[in-house]
Amino acid sequence: MSATPLRVLFCIGINQNFFDLPADGIPPGHVWQAFVSMMDGIKALPGADFIGDIDDDSHMVGPSDGWPWTAYLLADVDTAETVKATCNLFRTTPVGDGGAKLWRFAKVEARIGRALTVREDLELPG
Repeated sequence: MSATPLRVLFCIGINQNFFDLPADGIPPGHVWQAFVSMMDGIKALPGADFIGDIDDDSHMVGPSDGWPWTAYLLADVDTAETVKATCNLFRTTPVGDGGAKLWRFAKVEARIGRALTVREDLELPG
């Protein structure tokens, strides 16, 4: 991890395909299993330090294509390339034994910033 990691909020929206399950022989449990696999993939990714997650599926009904999102993952990440690799897990994580990938059931958007700290070029009073 670099001296100043990127603070990244991965915003996840569940789409209608998930709510249409079971379909094409895919039960909802296979999608959940893929999510666990994807999150384990983030935690194992070199350069990514998983901080935590939040899931709002109890207070949200139906798909989310934008804010408010269904779930959020927070991580410190070393480079923009690692952010891309994390998003790519949605494209590559298989769901069940067929050809479906996780992106069929969810979308991800990465918000990149920094930890909320006072900038070095500012002088605080007192």
